[in-house]
Amino acid sequence: MKMSFRLLAGVACVALLPAAAFAADTAVATDAAAPAASSDAPADDSSQEIVVLGFGKSRQVQEINAADIARIVPGASPLKAIEKLPGVNFQAADPFGAYEWAVRISLRGFNQNQLGFTLDGVPLGDMSYGNVNGLHISRAIISENVARTEVAQGAGALGTASTSNLGGTIQFFSDSPKEKMGLTVNGSYGADDTERAYVRIDSGDIGGSGLKGYLSYAFLHADKWKGDGPQRQHQVNAKIVEDLGDLGSISAFANFSDRRETDYQDLSYDIIRRRGLRDDNLTGNYPLAVELAKIYQNQVAFSQGKPEPWFGEGIVFPAGFGTVDDEYADAGGLRRDWLGGVTFDAHLTPEINLKATGYYHNNKGQGSWITPYQPTPAGALNQDGTVIADPGALSFRTTEYRISRGGLIGAATWEHGPNTFEIGGWFESNSFDQARRYYGLDDSDVQSRPTLDFQSNPFLTSWDGKYDTQTWQYHVEDTLKLLDDKLVLNGGWKGVNVINTANMRVDGGLASGQISARDWFQPQAGLVYHVTPNAEVFGDYTENMRAFVSSATTGPFSTTQVGFNAIAGKLKPERSKTAEGGVRVHYGPLQASAVGYYVNFSNRLLVITNGVGIQGLANTLANVGSVHTYGAELSVNYRILNPLSIFASYSYNSSKYENTVIDAAGKLQVNKGDNVVDTPKNMVKGEVVYDDGQFMFRMGADYMSKRYVTYTNDVSVKGRVLVDASAGYTIRGMGALDGLNVTANVTNLFDKKYIGTIGSNGFVASGDSQTMLAGAPRQWFVSVKKSF
Repeated sequence: MKMSFRLLAGVACVALLPAAAFAADTAVATDAAAPAASSDAPADDSSQEIVVLGFGKSRQVQEINAADIARIVPGASPLKAIEKLPGVNFQAADPFGAYEWAVRISLRGFNQNQLGFTLDGVPLGDMSYGNVNGLHISRAIISENVARTEVAQGAGALGTASTSNLGGTIQFFSDSPKEKMGLTVNGSYGADDTERAYVRIDSGDIGGSGLKGYLSYAFLHADKWKGDGPQRQHQVNAKIVEDLGDLGSISAFANFSDRRETDYQDLSYDIIRRRGLRDDNLTGNYPLAVELAKIYQNQVAFSQGKPEPWFGEGIVFPAGFGTVDDEYADAGGLRRDWLGGVTFDAHLTPEINLKATGYYHNNKGQGSWITPYQPTPAGALNQDGTVIADPGALSFRTTEYRISRGGLIGAATWEHGPNTFEIGGWFESNSFDQARRYYGLDDSDVQSRPTLDFQSNPFLTSWDGKYDTQTWQYHVEDTLKLLDDKLVLNGGWKGVNVINTANMRVDGGLASGQISARDWFQPQAGLVYHVTPNAEVFGDYTENMRAFVSSATTGPFSTTQVGFNAIAGKLKPERSKTAEGGVRVHYGPLQASAVGYYVNFSNRLLVITNGVGIQGLANTLANVGSVHTYGAELSVNYRILNPLSIFASYSYNSSKYENTVIDAAGKLQVNKGDNVVDTPKNMVKGEVVYDDGQFMFRMGADYMSKRYVTYTNDVSVKGRVLVDASAGYTIRGMGALDGLNVTANVTNLFDKKYIGTIGSNGFVASGDSQTMLAGAPRQWFVSVKKSF
């Protein structure tokens, strides 16, 4: 594999030299403009490329368009489409990349809660599971309605509405309504009885008035690839646009999602050795789950010298079971979201533009585990409010969420001479409710509460908190074109003030209080110099701060009141300083880029999780020093023939802890010089696509080197290579069948057995822990699509 790295790096470097030497004339794009097409290519060449490499930008920016998203499994998360980009580490436990508990994405060593995500400029929060200030992209929009995805691996634009983007940003842009009235339908079927349907109706331009819109619906039902239980989702997207010509436009959208997913079992190496990668929850075998719970509770009583509560069950697990955590009875996640917004884009004069977006998001969520750690007490109620006659050894444990947030994003731009000035701001008010509750289950062979239903009548509320977050952000920047637009300079700064308040209605030992993160000056500066019309060098420097999170399960409020009081006046928000520079070329059918970067990540917050995830014990949180990161990324996109393209990327990343951390008990937590968890040092991605408008074939390969599971690097996951493939055919010129498309997709083509997600239950200092998920085996899907 080392030879592969050297070969790819050599090819990329060789490709850069002749392209720069023989470049032809082309237009020049500023940092705020779309990349210009080469004069050696058709005007719409960028829309045909596998990846657009961000020409004219002073930052490392790469883009995936709708055509590329359409080539992967229908219904897959838009995040899955960008996994081939350099610096992107994407992990999942399902073929769609939509099962949220397992989805992890990181850029250059920063995990997803240190990145920024937006949809049409609307903030999505940090997209972590149990998101406290947003929602996952797989719920925010139907994948077929994503027009393009823009990835800034190192630093996002100053105006990005995010307070978590220490690292890069991932911005999604929705499709516009079509000019002509039409209907699109897509049906899919595949492995594990996967059924998916998508339908979209476009109004077209109504009466030539400039008013147009669409309404779309998507449905997904799939069984898990191991264990038992469904994954279900209903989504509705609606968008309307009024084109006002030279005056600008008004647009509005409303998106709805109801997602209910049965969880996969978290694994440890101990569990994998004893039970294999296909070990999963006991969904469908409730009597065995009850038996394991009773034996465990007998073991606890026996160790304490107390009478066994479940006479006759004994204290020895059945053969093959080592702990009560090997397989839980069941677990699931429920999310219901409404997201809407209105945008005014006003062209006040030929030089002045004003754009403003108001938005609102409402969420109701529930994450559940059937837990053996809390038996159902006498007097507990059923879902219907009746008393449980025979309380069982298990109970239904939930983490419950409610989000109500609204905000306003705006920016004014003035183009005058060689300067483009911009000033903008963002305000958001977010009310987040989070609670941990337990619901009763009876002692029977059938689980009396369905995992994928919202629960009622709890017998215990461990904690219940209301978390309010006020966010204020502004930015100022200028783009300056010099030397007949050969040199483009941009610079500016942003300021952020985030106030977090926690009020515990039932404290459960967790903290109430207030903490804030404020920095009114975070600079960004960059340049692009066009060496030739088809070759450019670029560089930028950015400083960012990550605000604190208001939550009972992460951030400064997830510890005890005593712990919070001790850190409230001392805790500092995480910060990063990022510098990067590189070169891009676009000569005829060739696009290529090479970039190097350095990041100083300071005031790092270490969250120490206590116990296994199902126990939900309070975290320990502290600033623990810095991480220094340096690396390089190479990308090559070459159109061999008009319908045939290849794309390849290589990433090298070295992220190391700069401080040794020892806890109050004298135990080593982090060792200076060790590698950052879940950060592969080498990644190689490649893709071949043939698409002539009638026949389509795609094959992609993804290599990732080993990743560390513990802070002290004593446990790791080995590297792996995954291959996906798809092929499709579109009927042409056959009357009513004209345009009918049939596509087949295969994920994990060679059926690789591997560990996908790590850190599902957080990370520990050392040793084995139940925080890994198996990657999905080979899966196949067939889709039929037709537009009318």
